[in-house]
Amino acid sequence: MSTGKRRTKKFLAPQEKYEIWMQLLRGETTINEAAVTAGVDRSTVAKIRPVARQGALDALAASRPGRREKQRDVELETARLEIDRLRNAMAEMAVRLMLAEGKEPWG
Repeated sequence: MSTGKRRTKKFLAPQEKYEIWMQLLRGETTINEAAVTAGVDRSTVAKIRPVARQGALDALAASRPGRREKQRDVELETARLEIDRLRNAMAEMAVRLMLAEGKEPWG
């Protein structure tokens, strides 16, 4: 019998969700049994299935066979470009300074 009181909301850890999903996949439990065991509502367990499925599909779509491309480090590339820019600016300034001051006559 329902007393009209709502249960306090319980959040499942990712590992718990994964275990429930695997049990459902293997047919070891039903949604109702998993909900009772985990102490959550049936809708919480029911939502695990499509979310896990979509997550698996996304991960499989992102994985490509063969050699993996190295991850680009955008900050590192930006820093290297800035170093090159500053190096060129310093070389240009050194040339201008030398031309402005001229060579000193031999003593």
